[in-house]
Amino acid sequence: MDKNLKVLPLIPLRGITVFPYMVLHFDVGRKKSILALEEAMLVDQKIFLTAQKEAKIEEPEEEDIFETGTICNIKQILKLPGDTVRVLVEGETRAVLKECISKDPFFKVEVEILEDGEECSDNKNCEALARTIKDKFDEYIKLSGNIPVETIITLDELNNCGRLADTVSSYLMLKQEKRQEILECYDIEERLKKLLSVLVNEIEILKLERKIGVKVKNKIDKVQKEYYLKEQLKAIQEELGEDDEDKKEMKRYKNKISKAKLPKDVKDKALYELDRLKNTGTYSAEGGVIRTYLDWILDLPWNAQTKDNLEIKSVREILEKEHYGLKDVKDRIIEYLAAKKMSKSLKGPILCLVGPPGVGKTSIAKSIAHALNRNFVRMSLGGVRDEAEIRGHRKTYVGAIPGRIIYGMKQAKSKNPLFLLDEIDKMSGDFRGDPADALLEVLDSEQNSTFRDHYLELDFDLSNVMFITTANTLETVPRPLFDRMEVIEVSGYTSEEKLHICKEHLIPKELEQNGVGDNKIIFSDSAIYKLIDSYTRESGVRSLERRVASIIRKAIAEIMEKGRKNINVTVTKVKSYLGPEIFTYDKVDKEDKVGVVTGMAWTGYGGDTLPVEVSVMPGNGKLQLTGQLGDVMKESAKTGYSYIRANSHKYGIESGFYKNYDVHIHVPEGAVPKDGPSAGVTMVTAMISALNKNKVKHNVAMTGEITLTGRVLPIGGLKEKSLAAYRAGIDTVIIPMENEKDLLKIPKTVKSKLKYILADNIDTVLENAILRDN
Repeated sequence: MDKNLKVLPLIPLRGITVFPYMVLHFDVGRKKSILALEEAMLVDQKIFLTAQKEAKIEEPEEEDIFETGTICNIKQILKLPGDTVRVLVEGETRAVLKECISKDPFFKVEVEILEDGEECSDNKNCEALARTIKDKFDEYIKLSGNIPVETIITLDELNNCGRLADTVSSYLMLKQEKRQEILECYDIEERLKKLLSVLVNEIEILKLERKIGVKVKNKIDKVQKEYYLKEQLKAIQEELGEDDEDKKEMKRYKNKISKAKLPKDVKDKALYELDRLKNTGTYSAEGGVIRTYLDWILDLPWNAQTKDNLEIKSVREILEKEHYGLKDVKDRIIEYLAAKKMSKSLKGPILCLVGPPGVGKTSIAKSIAHALNRNFVRMSLGGVRDEAEIRGHRKTYVGAIPGRIIYGMKQAKSKNPLFLLDEIDKMSGDFRGDPADALLEVLDSEQNSTFRDHYLELDFDLSNVMFITTANTLETVPRPLFDRMEVIEVSGYTSEEKLHICKEHLIPKELEQNGVGDNKIIFSDSAIYKLIDSYTRESGVRSLERRVASIIRKAIAEIMEKGRKNINVTVTKVKSYLGPEIFTYDKVDKEDKVGVVTGMAWTGYGGDTLPVEVSVMPGNGKLQLTGQLGDVMKESAKTGYSYIRANSHKYGIESGFYKNYDVHIHVPEGAVPKDGPSAGVTMVTAMISALNKNKVKHNVAMTGEITLTGRVLPIGGLKEKSLAAYRAGIDTVIIPMENEKDLLKIPKTVKSKLKYILADNIDTVLENAILRDN
C-alpha cells in the first residue's frame, strides 16, 4: 500500500470542522461513532474526522459527508452518563477520503494523507502574508475578547506558514462553509490569502458590532441617568417644599382650563384627560398624547368670535374698492348682510363661486372677509382624497391629528370666520373614504352646529362660520354636496373690465411690490389693450398680471441703466419688452363661404369661436367626422344628419343624397379635444349649406343643440361665448330662445355691439344664417 494511503475508522461530525494542530473535545452519542472510537483505540489511536454537509442528518451516508477532513490522534476518552462518550483529540494532518471500505458496524475508509511542505513555493509572498495575518489576528483578538492574549505569543513562534494558517483558522468563529473552504485549500499560499480575506471581513464585522453596542449602551445610560437625576430633583424639591415640574404643568393646565370659556362637556373632557395625565406621568408615551390633545382643546375658539360689520354702506364701499365688476357676487353679500341685520340670527350661507381660473374667486372671498370684519381661513381641496383630511384621525392611531376643518378653526382664532374651501371640484376618493361625504355635514347649516372631529370626539359648532367654496366647473362636484350650496357664476371679464382692473388694481399692486414711486412708470390705455388682446388669452387676469409685472421689471432696468426719470409704456414699448404678439384671436373671414359656419364654444379658460367646415363629395352615403370630437359632438352631428335626411325636400336638397354622396364634417385644430352640447345647430347649418350650395353669412355666429324634430335646445356659458364672438369681429349671434333670460348677464359694452337673434327652431337659424340668392 502507498505510504500516503491509510485505512482508518471515520466519525462524521455535526457542525464541527477540525484543523491540523487543533486540540478540541466533543461528545459522541451515535452507536456507529462509538464503535469507530473503540476500533481506533485498539489499533493506533488514529481516527479520521470530517464534517457532515447537513448537520440534521442522523445516519449520514458516504455522499452526506465532506471528502476532506483531518486525521486526529485520540488523547483521551471519558464515558458520560446516558451512553455518551467525550473525546479529546488533536489534529495531525489533512487527508482526503478515497474509498469507503465498509459502513457497518462503523465507517472504515481509505484516505490519502496530504502533508504540507516546510515552506510554500514563494517565500517572500508567504512571509508577507504570514506577517499580515499575525497583525490582523492580533487585532481580531483585541476586538473579540474571547481568545486569550497568550495565543498571539504562541503564533510568533510558528515558522511554518501552513501550520500558522491552520492554527489561526481554528481560533476564528466562522460558519462551517467557510471553515471547510479553508480546510480544502491545499496550496499554502492560497490558504494564506483566503484566511487573510476572511480575517479582514471578520474584523470589519466586529468593529460594527462594537460601534452599535457603544451606541446602545450610551443611549441606555443617558435614559437611566436622566431618570436618576429627575428622581433626585423630585426628592430635593419635596425636602425644600417646592413643586416639581410635573405639578407645575398640572397647575398650568388647570388654570388654562378654568380661565378658558369652554362649554360644559368640553371642560369635563379636559379635566378628565388632565386626571389621566396626572396618573400616567408626563414623561410616558401616553402622557405626550394627552398633552397634545389638551393643547388642541385649549387652542380652539369655542366661544371667541369677531363682531360682524353690518353697515351695508361701508361693506359695499369695501367690495367696490377692492374688486371691479362682479355685481352678482356683491349683491348676494349685501342681501346676506341685510337679512342678518334684520333677523339677527341668520346662519352663515354656503356660497359657491364658479368660474374659470384667474377671475379672482379667492381674492373675492378675502374681500368679503375684510368687508364683514371676519377672520379669513383658506383650505385647498385640490387632490384631497382621504376622508381623514376633513374629519381627522382617531386618537388610537400613531401620529393622529385633527382634520383640516378643525385645524382651520384653530388658525382662525374665532368661531365665526370666513372659511374658504378652494377647488371643491378637484376632490377625489379612494379606499380610505370619500372626503366629499365628510363635507356633507360641514356644509349643512342644519347639522354643522354639532360637527364631530374623529380626533377631538367633541361637538364643535360651525353654524356661525361663513363657508365659501370655489370651483372651475360644477360637473365634477357631487350632487349631494352641490345641493347644499348657492352657486354664483363668476364669468370672464370683457376687455373693458380687464382695462379697469389692470389700471386700478394690477399696476398699482406691482408698482408697490417693486418699490416704484408714482408717475415713474405710466401705462397708456392702448398699451393695456395690446397686452389684453395680443399677450394674454384667458377669462381672468392672472396672465395679465404676470405680463404687467414683466413690463415693470424691464422698465425699472431701463431706468437704472439709462438714467431716465420715468417711462411711458406705449404699444411700441410693449412690443419691445415682450417681443412678438403671442395670440391672435380668430377673426372671421370677410367672405361668405359654402359649408363654413362659425360656432361658439365654452372652455375652462372662457369662450372661443369654433369654426365648422363641411365638404360633400360623391360616394356611398358615409358620414365622416374629424377634429378630435367628443361623444356629445359626434351624437350632435349624427342627429343633425338624420334631421336633414328626413327634411331634405324643405331645403332643396336631393332626396337620395345620403346614397350618392359622402359628407365630411371637420372642426379645425384637430389636436385639441372638443366636446359639449352646443354645436348641433352649427353642424346642421354647415351641412345644409354644403348640400344645397348656398353660402353662409360670414358675420354670423351661432350656438345651440338640435333635436330630431328641429327644435333648438338651450346652452350654457352665453356670456363667455358672446365675448369670444365680440373679439372675433362677429356682429350677429344666433342663440336658443330659452337663453333669452341669460342676456341680462351680458355686459352692456358687448351687448351693444352684437345683434342677438333668438331661435326655437332650426328654420329660424337657417333663415338668418344662409344666403338664398346663390
